[in-house]
Amino acid sequence: MATDTTEVKAIARYVRMSPYKVRRVLDQIRGRSYREALILLEFMPYRSCEPVLKVLRSAAANAEHNAGLDRTELVITQAYADQGPVLKRFQPRAQGRAYQIRKPTCHITVAVAAEPAAAK
Repeated sequence: MATDTTEVKAIARYVRMSPYKVRRVLDQIRGRSYREALILLEFMPYRSCEPVLKVLRSAAANAEHNAGLDRTELVITQAYADQGPVLKRFQPRAQGRAYQIRKPTCHITVAVAAEPAAAK
């Protein structure tokens, strides 16, 4: 079995979504238990919940498979979204002008650890 300080993480890279929109969801689940976070993500009305949920489930699977931790005792220790590369596109406009369209991407990282024994 692994120690209590083991932190396992999962990363989703190049997600076609603005990091600002993903961060408002991550702020809600940071510090919560795995079960509580699943329930929250299931019922939040944001499109960014889907990739965050996927990363959270991946982190839990990594913790269970690689570190031998129990899913029911997991707590989200870190959750952040970094900016990825921006896809630049151009939209034709009046009088021969071109307007730039920026399509942002982000990298979502979620880290989970076993709940400390004192908090149980």
